[in-house]
Amino acid sequence: MSGYVYGYARVSTQHQELNRQLDLLEQQNCNEILTEKMTGTKASRPQLDRLKDKLRPGDTVVVESFSRLGRSTKDLIELVNYFEEHDVKLVSLKENFDTTTPQGRLMMTVFQAFSQFERDLIVERTKEGLKSARARGRKGGRPPVNQRDIERALKLYHSQQYSVREITDMTGISRASLYRYLSKEK
Repeated sequence: MSGYVYGYARVSTQHQELNRQLDLLEQQNCNEILTEKMTGTKASRPQLDRLKDKLRPGDTVVVESFSRLGRSTKDLIELVNYFEEHDVKLVSLKENFDTTTPQGRLMMTVFQAFSQFERDLIVERTKEGLKSARARGRKGGRPPVNQRDIERALKLYHSQQYSVREITDMTGISRASLYRYLSKEK
């Protein structure tokens, strides 16, 4: 393995021990091992974030198991994609996964295909939901701005006695809407 080799070990609670993972990672000749004692469901894992900051193209990340790395399948796929995009190799000892091998690259392709498939399904469900809502007479989007509020906001603006913030507070019109109607006047 060329580049720097980082190990990452995590246990879910303060009472669990990292020893087994550390022993396995030390056998992999890691230059540095980052450890974390917190549940994988936490969105922020400071040591994993620190690891991502340290990584450079050509480096390798070694984990005992995918379950130590990702909080969910989606999270794991995003991390694997992140490593791939940054030219970082990933090795998972338990799953015998190594992105430097043909089998590992095949698995990367499968991960990326599932990730794209999931994104496509979300887009499709969103379109179906909007179509269904329209069929029931709902338009979606933001409600139209009351014309009287627009006229009042424009008068207040042109009076030059109020700040934009004061105008938006008084009329309930957003700053963006106010500026959009001002530009229509020109």
